[in-house]
Amino acid sequence: MSSTTKNIYDKHIKPLSRKQQVQLLDLLRNELENGDEDGRPHCILELHGLGKEIWQGVNGDKYVKKLRDEWEERVR
Repeated sequence: MSSTTKNIYDKHIKPLSRKQQVQLLDLLRNELENGDEDGRPHCILELHGLGKEIWQGVNGDKYVKKLRDEWEERVR
C-alpha cells in the first residue's frame, strides 16, 4: 500500500462510522464489478501508450541487454 493510499485512508475513511465504511465498500465493489460511472467496463487496451514518454530516446534492445548483463553479474 502506498503512503498516499494510507494517508487517504487515515484522513478520510478511518473517521467514518462503520456503517459509512460498509457503504463505501459497497460503492467500490459495484464500481469494480460494473465498470465506470457510465456502466462501461474497463479494458486492458485502454492502457495502450500510457507512459510512452518515459521511453523516448531509449533503445529497447540496448536496455534489455544492459538488464541481462546486470542479472548475469549478480549470479557470479
